[in-house]
Amino acid sequence: MSPVPAPGSLIHRATTPAQDGLVQDITPASAGWDWTAFHAYQLAPGQVVERNADAYERIVLVLEGHATVTAGEHDFGTVGSRETVFDGPPPPVILLEPGLPLRVQATTNALVAIGAAPGADVRRTAYIAPEDVHVETRGSGNTERRIHHILPPAAVAGRLIAFEVYTPGGNWSSYPPHKHDTENPPVEARLEELYFYRFQKPAGFGFQRVYTPDRVLDDSYAVGDRDVVVVPDGYHPFGAPAGYNAYYLNIMAGPNRAWYFTLDPDHAWLMNWTPPALSASGDATASGDATASGDATASGDATASGDADAAADADKETSK
Repeated sequence: MSPVPAPGSLIHRATTPAQDGLVQDITPASAGWDWTAFHAYQLAPGQVVERNADAYERIVLVLEGHATVTAGEHDFGTVGSRETVFDGPPPPVILLEPGLPLRVQATTNALVAIGAAPGADVRRTAYIAPEDVHVETRGSGNTERRIHHILPPAAVAGRLIAFEVYTPGGNWSSYPPHKHDTENPPVEARLEELYFYRFQKPAGFGFQRVYTPDRVLDDSYAVGDRDVVVVPDGYHPFGAPAGYNAYYLNIMAGPNRAWYFTLDPDHAWLMNWTPPALSASGDATASGDATASGDATASGDATASGDADAAADADKETSK
């Protein structure tokens, strides 16, 4: 586990766009962890974001609007699928292996997110079309939410994992509370995680609690539009107040690329969904047994139940 963070240090408030459009700048140093970096830009037409070639794997997401994306010799053309994150389809996903320079130029007003982590043994550059992103409805009642499996554990990648989550006003997500701060597969995997928030109404807000079993860390935050919460350790549920539909982008990375998590045993009785494939095996099989029971851990052999298999969707990738 990480050193206990100072109270209130896990939230990074959105800033007015800088000259280069930057609204969030999360580095391992600023987050107090080892693996995960994240940058978000609110760009005007013609504005450019560039990154030099380095040892980091990257995921590039044009979350809103449209932009051209090139990475070395890879020209992805004009990328974008929606005007706002609440408009419906997933975004196109661009995964870049380490060693590639990056250039993004907005062709409209655009919200661009870039997640990064040190490269691993798997090195891959890919374009994943919006129609090939698995969409899942998870939970029921006041825990129902929609998940876009942007870069799930079953996808082939070096270190990064990413999801989009839509939580209707009045509902909870990242629920029941779970954690992934201990490297003990297949019981639990060490994954740093961040939440990048948007709200359908500008005045929208939500609540996130981050707490460890011993309560040495126990912080709660009122989050607003474009805020980021970093989760180095502990359980981390989120609630959206009535009337304020919420969105967040999750970016995760750690020493190994697997999503094994442990439920808070006090709340494991609320588990009402089947976990997706939890490791990058590419050959995950469906299982009906991956629910909270016994020691309240999630099985590593399950895929999401329902009308699609996340592992199969992870293979529906094209070059552009």
